[in-house]
Amino acid sequence: MAENMKRDWTAVDIPLQKGVTVVITGTGGIGYETALEMTRAGAEVIMAGRNKDKGEEALKKINKRIPAGIIRFEKLDLADLESVKAFGERMRAQRKSLDILINNAAVMNPPQRRTTKDGFELQMGTNYLGHFALTAQLLPLLLRANKPRVVTLSSIAHRSGVIHFDDLQSEHQYKPMVAYAQSKLACLMFSLELQRRSDAAGWGISSMAAHPGISRTELIPNGSGKNSPAGLVRRLFGPVFFQPAAHGAWPSLYAATAKEATEGTYYGPSRMNEMRGYPTVAKIAPQAMDVGVASKLWEESETLTKVKFIE
Repeated sequence: MAENMKRDWTAVDIPLQKGVTVVITGTGGIGYETALEMTRAGAEVIMAGRNKDKGEEALKKINKRIPAGIIRFEKLDLADLESVKAFGERMRAQRKSLDILINNAAVMNPPQRRTTKDGFELQMGTNYLGHFALTAQLLPLLLRANKPRVVTLSSIAHRSGVIHFDDLQSEHQYKPMVAYAQSKLACLMFSLELQRRSDAAGWGISSMAAHPGISRTELIPNGSGKNSPAGLVRRLFGPVFFQPAAHGAWPSLYAATAKEATEGTYYGPSRMNEMRGYPTVAKIAPQAMDVGVASKLWEESETLTKVKFIE
């Protein structure tokens, strides 16, 4: 744990966010809890997701709990680069700046290989490439903010991840967890590389990564399925191994708001091998620190998504 971190930091420790605007991807689970607490803290929240009905239902729930909150839903499908581009264009037309971007939404372990609208393997395309493109689209707004932050969600699964440049889209061999681990390793490497490039270019962005440990969300039921081995474990042992989604959001919220949060850092839960607990500095697997692979992945990602990180 970093010396200046409060040992039992929770959402009640979020500083007042009045005047701050945040974009959060995802409308359920960690995304919902993150949006709820940012709204409670006084931020203007733009909750972005692909399912309009689900987004409006989440919006209704948050408005009921925080009637004076400033929050709205915007359509964004991370599995469709045209949707990402359109979202970016709308934001740039509507706003002068953006203070915080939280790259949260994810899919996990679909049993059969599926692809995005652009032909990417679904997990790599949604979890990583969609967020890579989104960050590029919103970069001009972030650069006009005072001390902008970008928080990208990774996972404990990144520890087993490998970037397969010869098969990034799992076309030759698809194993659900291997593809998921690769996508989450890519997310962490992107966060670290974004900080390096921000430092080199003088962008002033604080890029941080976070992970929710093992939390009770719909990620497993929506991915592997309720009756999959992972789904059965979640049902049978959920209260023991899976922490509440509200607690899983703490590392993201800490990275996004805490004055003590440090750029280029990875945050996660503090207990049970980072499965649950209060936010702390998380362990980064050695392969995530490979600067050469990170740079190559960045360049490959720009080619695949047809975006450039320019002011």
